Amino acid sequence: MLWGERKLFEDWAHAASIVLTEHYPIFRTLKKHHLTGDSVWTRRFRAWVKKNQSLRRHILTELRRRGPLLSRQIEDKAAADWVSDGWTAGRNVERMLAHLWHEGTIMVAGRSSGQKLWDLTERCLPSWTPRGRLSDLEITRRAAQMAVRALGVGQPREIEQHFIRGRYAQLPRVLKELETTGRIVRVQIRDERKEWPGPWYVHAEDLPLVDRLRADAWQPRTTLLSPFDNLICDRTRTQQLFGFDYRVEIYVPPAQRQYGYYVMPILHGDRLIGRVDQKMDRLNGTLSVNAVYAEPDAPKSPVAARAIAAAIKDLAAFVGAREVAFGRRIPPVWRDVLRGA
Repeated sequence: MLWGERKLFEDWAHAASIVLTEHYPIFRTLKKHHLTGDSVWTRRFRAWVKKNQSLRRHILTELRRRGPLLSRQIEDKAAADWVSDGWTAGRNVERMLAHLWHEGTIMVAGRSSGQKLWDLTERCLPSWTPRGRLSDLEITRRAAQMAVRALGVGQPREIEQHFIRGRYAQLPRVLKELETTGRIVRVQIRDERKEWPGPWYVHAEDLPLVDRLRADAWQPRTTLLSPFDNLICDRTRTQQLFGFDYRVEIYVPPAQRQYGYYVMPILHGDRLIGRVDQKMDRLNGTLSVNAVYAEPDAPKSPVAARAIAAAIKDLAAFVGAREVAFGRRIPPVWRDVLRGA
């Protein structure tokens, strides 16, 4: 779907994402705002781009002539080096490629060993791609509805954080309009003690799903979530809805990590009940489960343990592991089942 049929493409949504090609007009129009801000970083980057127009022309010439290309296949002909406090200092070709991507001139055409292959946008998009431009208000109308549907139920703050994070023009006005026209519906959320402050919205087309829940038509499952899964990408929402405090510790120094480098939350039905710290040893074909953690209110039944064991087996099959090796840190209530799985 991504590189063959081109029904998907890589772009910047709420983060670096894979999005639907049918939504190209949204992202094409948003790119007009690239480098229009007035932050210190934006002014500095704008000045660097201006100094390096020769590098820009060189990259586009090379892509037109030889593309698609990896960044390392393009000679660095920068007139001025990009300087940063992080890991991008001196990576002039990569910085200019990122600029050309964000302005819409080039796209990711494929991957080679995980590295982006770049090419001109006109050579990447299929002929059926919608090419129209949208007003900022129309982008907000479309994106807000997609965000509400993806969230299931959401507040304005959560909608703002989803899909095209931070780029919803006049969101309060659009939400009021969508509610008036019946596209979204205001709902109340209550727990055992009180009503949650809102407003909360559900998309009108999804209201029948609430009735399905009441009729027990929903079938729960148990699975492991990527640290970047959209269900948990808004950490404040995750804490509020699930009582689950989660952060990615990839960039945390090892001695300061609470759970591990690449920890996957355990989704069990409609609850987040624990975490799995795992690592794939590709040389030996082993999925090493360094630790399994249970939340304080996690179910202690063998049924839950077997569901977790099955989810770990699913992960092992997905990454091509021949065996699963468990470390010593496993909750006692699940230990026998997991080790015997």
